[in-house]
Amino acid sequence: MLLGATIAAALVAGSITRLPWSPHTAERHRPLTMAEARASNALVPIVADALTPAKRFRFDGGHASREQAIECLALVAKYEAGDDRDGQRAVIQVVLNRVRSPGFPKTVCGVVYQGSDRTTGCQFSFTCDGSLARRPEHDGWTQARQAARRAINGYVYAPVGQATHYHTDWMVPYWRPSLDKVAQIDSHIFYQRPASHPAAPAAAPGGS
Repeated sequence: MLLGATIAAALVAGSITRLPWSPHTAERHRPLTMAEARASNALVPIVADALTPAKRFRFDGGHASREQAIECLALVAKYEAGDDRDGQRAVIQVVLNRVRSPGFPKTVCGVVYQGSDRTTGCQFSFTCDGSLARRPEHDGWTQARQAARRAINGYVYAPVGQATHYHTDWMVPYWRPSLDKVAQIDSHIFYQRPASHPAAPAAAPGGS
């Protein structure tokens, strides 16, 4: 499960807030329960026509830089998705999509560690909540590194398209109304920027 994405988005949003689908509301409500958040997310339609296929990633750099990027991708995949194969590949694709999107760092490791110098607001919570001081379980590391290497070499995880944000279905991040919901994989929902709004918020991916 992409638990790190849940925490990261909660850190940025401050709390799970009751947000109707309309982006124009300014009314504040009590925090949602998990069931209410799931019900709210279910009401948001998947914009199938908005799912834009991602292109093969081209890495420009030497051997040492490539290996560093692979390690950063494996790290975020493992911390965010555990040993879940599809979850790891989805997280990796989101990172690569961000590298190529306006408003994000232009390197893999830059995206992974964006905001890590702050105790709140980091893009991936494991980079700023002390998780790096604790080694995660061994299961999933080899798989994560293999997935990272394949992605750096051009493999595309198609189900999430060019998504740059994601969250679990039991929370409602503040940025939801500004992005198009393009996919759901198990309990995780993926979003990409609307074509008419290329400068969508660079909030936590979970996203993400």
